[in-house]
Amino acid sequence: MGGSGLKLSSIGLGSYLTIGYKADDDTSKKTIRIAYDAGVNFIDTANAYNKGGAETVLGKYLKDYTRSSLVILSKVWAPMGPGPNDKGLSAKHIFEQCHASLERLGTDYLDIYMCHRPDPTTPLEETIRAMEMLAQQGKILYWGCSEWPPALMVKAQAIAKEIGARPLRVNEPRYSLLYRYPEAEVFPTTGSEGIGNVIFSPLAHGMLTGKYRPGEEAPPGTRAADPDQNAIIKDLYWSEENKQKGQEVAALAKDMGITAAQLAIAWCLRRNEVTSVIVGAMRVEQMEDNVKAGDVDVPDEVAEKLEAMYPPPSDTPTA
Repeated sequence: MGGSGLKLSSIGLGSYLTIGYKADDDTSKKTIRIAYDAGVNFIDTANAYNKGGAETVLGKYLKDYTRSSLVILSKVWAPMGPGPNDKGLSAKHIFEQCHASLERLGTDYLDIYMCHRPDPTTPLEETIRAMEMLAQQGKILYWGCSEWPPALMVKAQAIAKEIGARPLRVNEPRYSLLYRYPEAEVFPTTGSEGIGNVIFSPLAHGMLTGKYRPGEEAPPGTRAADPDQNAIIKDLYWSEENKQKGQEVAALAKDMGITAAQLAIAWCLRRNEVTSVIVGAMRVEQMEDNVKAGDVDVPDEVAEKLEAMYPPPSDTPTA
């Protein structure tokens, strides 16, 4: 993971909108087992996922595994209450939410504690010192960030070095064939600063799986058909062109003897900057499918076709 000695599985188990929320307890337990048995050691969650619900369910079922065999990541920043100090990256909120996450997860420490988003209302040095304090207390081992702009990561590394604190070691950006913005500045910055990347949304909320067909509405039971979950896919990806491209990805994958999801995930893993790809699942068979992507080698000719279908954007993201 970046310039650290920590080793993550190429596939990570995510819990956003699934474990402790849309997936029932039995499905959650089974997807954890499938991932673990396939060699997944990296678990990604956050206090904000269903207001602690994901951490609580993970805590219930991760007790079945040896703690040292797991790399558990949780996050802080999102509002967790109505008070003025119940959000952000202040030392107070970080300290309190770390302990709340530890209690829900049923563990004494987090392998990685992540700033979920930037907090311009809190001095960056305060945030870094809070992370260092937790590390010195043995509550966390590494710290990271999600969706921070490159300049902020560079500034954080400089401050950490200046005050003798441990550096930022991992970043969690959105990345997929349909969202290649990190290639322009984020990946070069993390590479030069010794920061790994654990990327989320590799399937663009299902848009790259081929399940959505041109001229048709989202099938019942899919994320795009669920008003509780479809805001991002409808805002970022939902178009007839992208539905058609999804069919083309599925055709390429079929020719390789794999699924579209496996191809889309494996494509992300071609990047040296990507430490791990975080996947989630609403159904057991989805997790069984996704974990196999770690063993897929994407031939150069297939990668070239995908490159032509999904060229890097020339503009900057709007969301």
